[in-house]
Amino acid sequence: MSKPHSLLPLNLNAAKGVVEIDDDDDAEMHIVPLMDMILLAPPVERVEVQRKRTPPLRKKWKHAIMKAQSVADPWLQFHLEDYPTETAVRHRYSAGTNKWIIDNVKVKVAKESFARGAMRQCFRLKKLSNFTRQRNSDWKHAGNFVAKSYMETVDREIYFQDVRLQMDAKIWGEEFSRHNPPKKVDIVQMCVLEFKNRPGNPLFHLENFIEGKYIKYNSNSGYVSDEKLRLTPQAFSHFTFERSGHKLIVVDIQGVGDLYTDPQIHTVNGTEYNEGNLGTRGMALFFASHACNEICSGLSLTPFDLHRSEIADHEKLVTRQRRASTHVRGTENNVLRPRHRPSISPMDVTKFVILERSISECSTESTSPECSPAPLSEIPSSPEDVSMSPRGSSSPKNHFFSSGRRRAVSEEDAPSVRFRAESDSDTLSREEERKAMFMNKTHKASSVNVEMAMRARLNMQRKIGGSTLGQIHLDLAKYHEIGRFVDSLEQRNMQAAFYHLQQASHCGTMEAILALARIYLNLPHDILEAVVIDDCEENINDGMDLMEQAAEAGDRPSMIYLAKAYESGTNLGTNREIIWTEAVHWYQQAIAMSKEDDDGGFDCLNEDPNYQLLVKQAEMYRTGGHGLDKNPRKAGDLYNEAAEGAMAGMKGRLANKYYMVAEECYGEMEEDEEEDD
Repeated sequence: MSKPHSLLPLNLNAAKGVVEIDDDDDAEMHIVPLMDMILLAPPVERVEVQRKRTPPLRKKWKHAIMKAQSVADPWLQFHLEDYPTETAVRHRYSAGTNKWIIDNVKVKVAKESFARGAMRQCFRLKKLSNFTRQRNSDWKHAGNFVAKSYMETVDREIYFQDVRLQMDAKIWGEEFSRHNPPKKVDIVQMCVLEFKNRPGNPLFHLENFIEGKYIKYNSNSGYVSDEKLRLTPQAFSHFTFERSGHKLIVVDIQGVGDLYTDPQIHTVNGTEYNEGNLGTRGMALFFASHACNEICSGLSLTPFDLHRSEIADHEKLVTRQRRASTHVRGTENNVLRPRHRPSISPMDVTKFVILERSISECSTESTSPECSPAPLSEIPSSPEDVSMSPRGSSSPKNHFFSSGRRRAVSEEDAPSVRFRAESDSDTLSREEERKAMFMNKTHKASSVNVEMAMRARLNMQRKIGGSTLGQIHLDLAKYHEIGRFVDSLEQRNMQAAFYHLQQASHCGTMEAILALARIYLNLPHDILEAVVIDDCEENINDGMDLMEQAAEAGDRPSMIYLAKAYESGTNLGTNREIIWTEAVHWYQQAIAMSKEDDDGGFDCLNEDPNYQLLVKQAEMYRTGGHGLDKNPRKAGDLYNEAAEGAMAGMKGRLANKYYMVAEECYGEMEEDEEEDD
């Protein structure tokens, strides 16, 4: 019986479970159990690792406060601590709740202003925090603020409107940052201070003092800074226009870096906020000087349509933008997914963004059914996405509608989305849903082609009116006509003006359609009076198409023009011919016209009274022809109706004439009956 080997130095190979025996005479391999390996292994010396203890949050805050207090006060030389302490009433606005929060604060205000703008002057101010136990001797460490007041007397409500504007703009700044741009932006908090201990209880705007170089990047009238051209401020303004669904745009971007203050919001109506709101005219001025940059492309914002001459004018701006140091990372969130919203007004859109953001945050923090937002249908909002392809099929709860209306989708309804109420009688039709989805969508592109594609795919009966994009192009046409962008009228870019007028008509703007139709037909027109085009059949056909589009939308003068053209053949073009049945149709439509057209207008001048239109029809029925059967009885009835209308219009002699002609028509009717017998 052989003796076992004595224990020799071992080399453990844990991966293969093999023990190598170092023997000079016989090096052989022995596979041993894992337990034997552990027993044969030399003891491992345990080393205690001391974990680095994280300081508690209280110590972190204390360290941060000490570090902040160690920074030199930039206003130390002005000795604000020597000014008397005043108690002011602070009014803070919450854009989320639409409520004002009122409390008292202690401040020290300098007597003299240190800066003046076009409308306001600025005063240095120190304010004690309501959350610290600072004593009166701690004013040197109090926060630095800027108090702003209007140099001219204004309504006190203006101060509160300005705060509301800036806090709403702050929401849009946060929304922009939520889409992960290369550089995030923020807008300074602002509130109203009321000094009730001073005569007249004066009001001031209060903002944190921003240390750094103050730059105005753009204005509310299209100005773009030449001092330091940056991409983020311009992309932010463009973002707000598309993200709000053309309801508003945030401009007048100024501040230190990407911390902005004193912005301006243009809304569609131009009536919200303050007098700086220029409405669609302000939006037009922004896009006249805006060239999409790398950040706009990264966020998938759609370039605004400009004439080739305007694009050439922007070449220098585009070249300078390419030299900017900010570049996209490819991780930006596209602004391409519209969502339903139950709001229409610009300020309601801001509230909707707050609601949408809260739901998005809720969905990332919780997976419960009550907290998960519903998948919503999509409609095209970019040139690459013009097909109707809803995403998602069902949802347990719709967060964007009231509790009385729920969203349900069945396989039979796909791909259409249906919003069913509690009763079948309140069920929306598919066509109504498609229209509501377009008119109330959150995001809209800046391209006319996209808007035209959406209107065409939705088969909207209301094809005229309600287009903010069309109104912006119309305003640009008017700006070019008055020479807004040049030094003299001789330098006006009338080609660009005509281009924007065409784009406005494509968007269904009634004023643009009528102006363009009259230009094509060589009729007197109020917009672009200096523009004259060739009198050819192609232009006449285009003009008649536009005139018919306006007539179908309810424009009474267009109806009358079409009726007269079909009756006489004047300016009818080659695509149409004299058809008296069409003439009668449009005369009847004009007579029945007693409400506003699709664009909200009405023919208040009434240059063609209804009794004259009745006479026009009576004359055609009396003779017949061009597809209309002769009908003396119908002609007589129309003359009698015209006589009554003339009598109501205090036209007695004309009424008697119509009564006499009516009798003649009835006599012709009897003669025709005798001939037939």
